[in-house]
Amino acid sequence: MSTTRIDRRFAALKDEGRAALVTFTMAGDPDYATSLAVAKALPKAGADVIELGMPFTDPMADGPAIQAAGVRALRGGQTMIKTLELVREFRKDDDATPIVLMGYYNPIYIYGVDRFLVDAKAAGVDGLIVVDLPPEEDEELCLPALKAGLNFIRLATPTTDDKRLPAVLNNTSGFVYYVSITGITGSAAPDAGKVGAAVARIKRHTKLPVAVGFGVRSAEQARGIAAGADGVVVGSALVDTMHRCFESQGKEGAVKAVTDMVSAIAEGVRSARQVPAE
Repeated sequence: MSTTRIDRRFAALKDEGRAALVTFTMAGDPDYATSLAVAKALPKAGADVIELGMPFTDPMADGPAIQAAGVRALRGGQTMIKTLELVREFRKDDDATPIVLMGYYNPIYIYGVDRFLVDAKAAGVDGLIVVDLPPEEDEELCLPALKAGLNFIRLATPTTDDKRLPAVLNNTSGFVYYVSITGITGSAAPDAGKVGAAVARIKRHTKLPVAVGFGVRSAEQARGIAAGADGVVVGSALVDTMHRCFESQGKEGAVKAVTDMVSAIAEGVRSARQVPAE
């Protein structure tokens, strides 16, 4: 497949000698207009890659914050059609920032795989993270996505041993998402030392960038992880902030609170001293 925005962004950041800041928010949370405004503001705040959640009724890998965000989005009328429309609106002003749709297979299956891939590519989506499709099911979505020119990003976890890792990495593109803890999203803080060792182990099996997520909530945590990884993913902390500030301050307050947090974490990522992988 040809080079994607994700490939170009990680290559540029490698030349700069720093890690990427990858931000996650739920499409349609707390409503379409606010989630679009946040997405548009994220790059200026310091986000290098944007992950948009695809709301789903049974998000088994997600913690309470992201589960609740999905429910709010669905109650507000968010659909796959609206999520792709959100990407199209974002692309009117930003043709450079990579966008990854993250979620579960069911909404894509219901939409129709072939139709989804055509519409996602046309909207400006660059990659997919579908957490409930293992490598054994690559023909279901992964291979068609790659053929359509979309990166298919796979998760590796602390329990993904060296025997399983090659299967996980096979057909993976864009970057590898390393889940820094065992459990659901937002449930614990990552240990930078253990994360660094895990990233180094993964890198012995692949040349792809490795981004680390689950549990990152502060600039200090991001700085520690960015020292040994190619990217730092922040999700639950942003979703929590969005919800809390929208409830008390409305749309403008929510956008400002999320972008302020992203700016602070981006400073942490950018101040990290990169440690070469072993």
